[in-house]
Amino acid sequence: MKKRTKTLFVLYLTPIPVIIISLCIGPSTIFSFKEALYFLFQYAIGQTPDTPESAMIKTILFDVRLPRVLLAFLVGASLSVSGSGLQAIFRNPLVSPYILGLSSGAAFGAALALAWGFMHIQLSAFLFGLLAVAISYTMAIRNKSVSIVSLILSGIIVGGIFTALLTIVQFFSDPFKLQSIVHWTMGNLHNAGWQALKTTYTPLVLGIIILFIYRWKLNVLSLGDDEARTSGMNPEIGKIIILIAATMASSAAVSVAGIIGLYGLIVPHMVRMMVGPDNKTAIPANILFGGTFLLIIDNFSRTLAAFEIPIGIFTILLGAPFFLYLMKKTKIGWE
Repeated sequence: MKKRTKTLFVLYLTPIPVIIISLCIGPSTIFSFKEALYFLFQYAIGQTPDTPESAMIKTILFDVRLPRVLLAFLVGASLSVSGSGLQAIFRNPLVSPYILGLSSGAAFGAALALAWGFMHIQLSAFLFGLLAVAISYTMAIRNKSVSIVSLILSGIIVGGIFTALLTIVQFFSDPFKLQSIVHWTMGNLHNAGWQALKTTYTPLVLGIIILFIYRWKLNVLSLGDDEARTSGMNPEIGKIIILIAATMASSAAVSVAGIIGLYGLIVPHMVRMMVGPDNKTAIPANILFGGTFLLIIDNFSRTLAAFEIPIGIFTILLGAPFFLYLMKKTKIGWE
């Protein structure tokens, strides 16, 4: 019990220092890490010097790095908490936010926008991600009810269809636009800015808030429909609300950051290892740890080399071995 309390204490305190350190990290020949940290201290106490160098540091920190830091945190938090919520209602530890074809639909929407520019990239990816999930859910309806197995299978089929459509778009795109499409599907935050944050802030935060409010109901839903009805809860309505919230948050994350593979699968498991399976504790921990962990990964992606490495590469290299381990050791469902 004491160990879990200490873990929660660390999780709640870690995001702030990581955000501050992330602001000071980055490729810049104008100022060093210590100079950036000292500038933030001066800015906090209201004693910022009025010099051209100070103005340049302020621009880089608050107009370039801060929106990326905030966006990375929100994307990580939304993918993590969405994965945790979906795993609870599906009662399957191998479910992720992308299981319903969301990532394939969003990738197809982004590819259309990048190839022919008929719509804003983020809006197109967001709408097609929602469309893929809506089609999956509609296909899974049988006798006014939705089977979890049917929903997952529908998601796999819809994901395959949108992947094929994405391939067609890539085939007919010119080489320069094809390069942009491939780079987007790798997952990255190099286009992060205040405009991107403003565009996706509402669905990201709204989805996270809904899942946070429903955290105690996830415990009931994870027990099964009969147990949920016994406790006075309507499991169908609860699942739909959680599914909509998770889809909204995940679609917004994918629309702005591309496909960050396996993140919504591995992070909920890491959180359960630290704080246990109780969703009343695990959901807030997923928000904090998910955001902080992706922010740390993003720091590596933009500082390890002279050029920026797509963040999706890091999450795949970390997530793939862990996913194979789960496939080997875990049965379908909770043990």
